[in-house]
Formats: sequence, structure tokens, C-alpha cells
Amino acid sequence: MTAAALLSLSVLALTLLLCLWLVLSPLRAGAPEDPDAAERARLDAERERLYTQLQTLDDEAARPALERRAALTLRALDALPPAPRAGARLRPLALGTLALAALAVGAGALTVIPRWQLAALNAAEAQNVQATLALPALKTRAERTRQNADYLAWGKAAFDSGRYDEAVSAYGNALKLNPRQPEALRRLGILLLTRGERGSEAPSAQDATQAALLIRTAAQLAPNEAESQLLLGFALARFGEDDGALRALERYRTLDPQGRDADELITAIRARQNESDPGLRVYAANCASCHGPSGGGGVGPSLRQSVLSRDALRQITVQGKGAMPAFPNIRGAELEALLDLLESWQP
Repeated sequence: MTAAALLSLSVLALTLLLCLWLVLSPLRAGAPEDPDAAERARLDAERERLYTQLQTLDDEAARPALERRAALTLRALDALPPAPRAGARLRPLALGTLALAALAVGAGALTVIPRWQLAALNAAEAQNVQATLALPALKTRAERTRQNADYLAWGKAAFDSGRYDEAVSAYGNALKLNPRQPEALRRLGILLLTRGERGSEAPSAQDATQAALLIRTAAQLAPNEAESQLLLGFALARFGEDDGALRALERYRTLDPQGRDADELITAIRARQNESDPGLRVYAANCASCHGPSGGGGVGPSLRQSVLSRDALRQITVQGKGAMPAFPNIRGAELEALLDLLESWQP
């Protein structure tokens, strides 16, 4: 144990002993009755129970809710008026204890952010804070052990906290040990492809091609990982392959229904397609509100699963059927363009 760590522990132990003495002194001196004693005791017990659950928790999915309840309990304790004190004779000792506590808190603040404080952040912000805090130790461990798992842990923490140069180094070392790792492949690829947006020089044509290859390979190795499809969609869109990008991004939203990272790009791609494709333009104006923006279904059935003939599609579009209203105003070249689109979607 280092001298600094030993000093911090000594200060903390002394602080705890003095605080205990201050807590017991009013009892010995016959302090006035505390009208909030029952509520204070209940909140103290609740706080200790929640801290015990957090320390022994097995289900990580339950941690955010417990941390939020612990934060609310601490706030409720803070909102209570101070307990009655025995008298002014404790003031000098209290001030000395406060100074020692400030030293302990100052030392701890340089290294630790208590979990209950993270309850005020959303999940993504809390993850970024934790990744940033863990980064130095993960980097040191990976450079010492040179093990694949440690390089991946370092790379993930660096990527999640926005330390992209470190992420490139960590993932690059991981791929030297095992070149078939989807996370390392796709993240290295997207970092190479978006290098110009981060202030350094834009990638050359050769680097861009290499980046696309890395991302495609990752998607082939892990087609059912949402991030594989998300980054593949972004890469294809950069190369002007809008159809392939849209398929990958829609696949991403199927794999991660709560994911919203692709919404803006999907909207932009569809807007471009509607401008260049008359069938999509007619579909967006008349059909998308019921059958979904890409024909996957909504209020109406999926058009991508349809096996109707062209004549049947024409008749239903113009005359309607069941709950499907008629669209007699779609005719001529617009109708033929719409039918071409619907046939292209059929399996």
C-alpha cells in the first residue's frame, strides 16, 4: 500500500471515530428530543438496506432503479432539519471534524464518483462517466498483460468515452492477436472512415476502402449484432449505396427496437430516394401512413410479404378492398411507377 493510500485511510478512520464520538455525545449530555427522530431512523435504515443490496447485487439490470432510490433517500435525509445538539461546547470539535472530513472527501473526489451521484445522469451519460474513470486502469492492465480480453476492455472504454486515438491503439492490438473480432473490426473501420470529422486529415481513397472492408467483414461475422448493422448502414450511405444502407439500418432497428441512432440518416436516405424515384414519391404521399415508410407494415399489412400479381395490385390500389381505401387519382405513369416499386419489394 502506498504512503498516500495509507494516509487517506488513516484520515478516514480518524474522521469516523470523531464522528462517532459526536453522535454519542448528545446522548450522554441529554440532548433535547428530536421530533424527526423516527423519520430520520427510517431513512437511515432504508439507506443502509439499499447500500447492502447494491453491494451484493447479482442482477445488473436492477442496479439503476436501486441507485435512483438510494439518491432519493439521501436527498430526503438532507432535507430533514438538523437534529438538536447538546450545546455550543461541541462547536470547536465539530469544526475540526468538518475540516478532516473535507480532506477525506477531497482525496476521494480525485479518484471516485459515488454510484448514487450517477443516478442523476441518464444511462448513456453514466456509462461514459464510468468508462472514463475506468480507462487509466484498463490501459495499464492491457499494456502489462498484452491479453486479447484486456485490449478489448480498454478499447471499449476508450471508444465509449470518446478517446478515439486510444481506441484505435487498443483495438489494433486486439486484432493482431485475433483478426476475427467483430467489435474491433467495425469500430476501427468507422473511426478510420470518420477521421476527418474529428479534426485530423480525411482518409485517402485507399483508407476509405479499407474501412469499408473492415465494417463489412464485421457485419458478416456478427450479422445479428445491432451495432454491426448500424455502422454498416452509415458506411454504405457514405459510399452512396442508399438501398444497401437502408436495408442495414432497418435491420438495426429490428435488432434494437429502442435504438434511435439511425433515425436521421434513414429520413435523409428516404428523402433522397423520394426525389429520384417516382415510385417512392407516390408511395410516400399515399401509402406510407398505413403500410409504413418502407412497406414493412403499420396500420395496414406489410407490402414486402405480398405475393399478389401486378394486375391484382393495380385493382386494389385503384378500387380499394376491405379496409383499404380506393386511390383512383393514382393513374398513368405514377401508377406504373408505384406498381414497379411494390413488385420490387415482393419476396
